[in-house]
Amino acid sequence: MALLHRADLTPTKLELLNAWLPTRSWYAGPAAPDVAKVGAFRFDDPAGEVGIETILVRAGDGPVLQVPLTYRGAPLAGADHWLVGTTEHSVLGTRWVYDATGDPVYAAALARIILTAEPQAAEEFEVEGVRQARPSDVQANGSGHAGAAAPDTTDILHVEDADPTRIATSSHELTVLRVLKDDAPPPPGAPTLTAAWGDVTTPRLLAYATAR
Repeated sequence: MALLHRADLTPTKLELLNAWLPTRSWYAGPAAPDVAKVGAFRFDDPAGEVGIETILVRAGDGPVLQVPLTYRGAPLAGADHWLVGTTEHSVLGTRWVYDATGDPVYAAALARIILTAEPQAAEEFEVEGVRQARPSDVQANGSGHAGAAAPDTTDILHVEDADPTRIATSSHELTVLRVLKDDAPPPPGAPTLTAAWGDVTTPRLLAYATAR
């Protein structure tokens, strides 16, 4: 469960992405984008320390882009390359925002969702001591088997920062699509993460896992 805060962010997440996306080799769009949010969903961090959110955005009439982010209360050691930026959260203070594909907490969560079919995080706000559910505008699902053992993906060995982005861990290679297409098949038999949103009713491939 993701407990959210009604808070102001300075700069906002989309403002951070407007500056960061043109620096990515896999981004093809305006040099000064004004991205619009298509939808978002979250994963749980079992330790409750790291926020894990995948945002789907579009620049103008371009394709939908997948941007997984992690939010931390302190810098992640050795992860300067993956830093999107910092933002001031009116409740939590300074938050370090990372491209999640370089964050081992995201890799573990993604592998768990794909391979064990764990549901995406339920989102709740707390208002005057009362928790209120917030429906997600993206429905993401792993194709794995409920009750399967969670994989051991506590470390990241290497990341190929491209489209797709490939995250090598000790147990699996996780492939994350950046530009989402309606005709992107995974390798035969590979467990997947797919999602539907808005008028996209046929789930699109977001990511898949292959054993190492």
